[in-house]
Order: sequence, then C-alpha cells, then structure tokens
Amino acid sequence: MSPEKLSGKVISELENSNNEIWLSPISVWEALILIEKGRLVLNIPAEEWIQRAVTQLPIHEAPLTAEVAIKSRLMQLPHQDPADRFIAATALVHGFTLITSDERIAHSSEISILFN
Repeated sequence: MSPEKLSGKVISELENSNNEIWLSPISVWEALILIEKGRLVLNIPAEEWIQRAVTQLPIHEAPLTAEVAIKSRLMQLPHQDPADRFIAATALVHGFTLITSDERIAHSSEISILFN
C-alpha cells in the first residue's frame, strides 16, 4: 500500500515508538507475487528491496509456526484466501493488532483490527 493511502490513525500508530511492528513472512510472499505479476513495480531487485526493508526498518519478522497454520484453518473468516488466513492467524496467535483495508477481515471478532 502506498504511504499516501494510509489513514492518519494508522500513520500515528506506526510512528508511535511504544508500538512494535511485526511482519508476516506471508506478506513478503504476497509482495513477491505482486512483483512477478507486474502489479508492484520496484526500481531495484525484489530480493534487495525486501532485505533492505527487513534490516533497515524497525520491524520484527513474525514466526510462521504450526500453531499459526492450524489457526489459519480454524478461524472464522468470510473467505478462504490462504494468504489472508495466514496473516490473520499470525495476528491471533501472537496477539498482534492487524492493520488492514480488507473489509472482509475487518469484521473478524477473533483478532484486534486497526482498519485503514
């Protein structure tokens, strides 16, 4: 998502030094797919862009565990998109607040959501 599309509330929470920012490896996988399809265009190789983001930004990589995989199938979500299910399950298992613009996920009562 382009920074100019972020709401003031989301920007405020991302900039708040009291909050930790976690990244699901599934989000990296999704970004790579978008790059392959030409829906996300970068001026450097994808691997380099991802490595820079992971090493230079104050983010943590969320572990993709068996518990996350199990919860991804048990969660009550209105669709079966595997990436969305893994990302939502990651938030559930690790107690994260999920920032999303996806209306379908935003109504989940199982996880904390910050809607953009």
